Amino acid sequence: MTIRTIIVDDEAPARERLRRFLGEFLEVEIVAEAHHGLQAVEVIEVEKPDLVFLDIQMPGLDGFGVIEALQQPPAIIFVTAYDEYAIQAFEVNALDYLLKPFSKERLKTSLDRFDEGGQEGQALTDRFSALLVSLAEQEKYLTRLAVWQQSNVRLLEVDEIDWMGVEAKETVVHVGETSYPVRRTLTDLEKRLDPKRFFRAHRSAIVNLDRVTEIIPWFKGSHKLRLSTGAEVELSRARARELKKLLDW
Repeated sequence: MTIRTIIVDDEAPARERLRRFLGEFLEVEIVAEAHHGLQAVEVIEVEKPDLVFLDIQMPGLDGFGVIEALQQPPAIIFVTAYDEYAIQAFEVNALDYLLKPFSKERLKTSLDRFDEGGQEGQALTDRFSALLVSLAEQEKYLTRLAVWQQSNVRLLEVDEIDWMGVEAKETVVHVGETSYPVRRTLTDLEKRLDPKRFFRAHRSAIVNLDRVTEIIPWFKGSHKLRLSTGAEVELSRARARELKKLLDW
């Protein structure tokens, strides 16, 4: 079986070294390379590879952001310079990881793991979901968010975001009069955003507190948050109590 493979790394020497190592495995066909996250998303969506070797630390959109932006992630083996102890939290969720610098023997182990279980469909998707939860517990807050604009991926600065909501079972990010779908849940986003700036106002909405201009009493103890754009977002009674503590209101 031929394993259609993509290499993603922002460092040319790292791509060249991995390309050279993979050249010794006859079953591996390298169909493309990418040197940054946005390019990786575009190439993966077009090529539909079986396997991606994905660097974690990249400028702009990192490896985890690439996964979040993909419609259906293929099997992914992380290639990282992260400390081995930090990566242990991810190990049970990801297909595999290679800690730089790695040997040919360690690479073979990764390919063997792919042969044994790299095409498990939903099970692999579930592992990535768990991986993102692990990341939320260890990584700094998001400063950028990958969203879809028609068939292209756009990177938003989180400062641009007014609020996020669920519409027709889809998570949507609102920036002024424009809205963008994102392929993750509000709960996932809540865990990755700074809680001092982004507040879960309701089961179906997160607001950027910097955009809130008024808190309006509404119905049976609930409120509405009016944003600088004029949009109004429901604030549930339970969340109103939390907001009062946060803002000393």
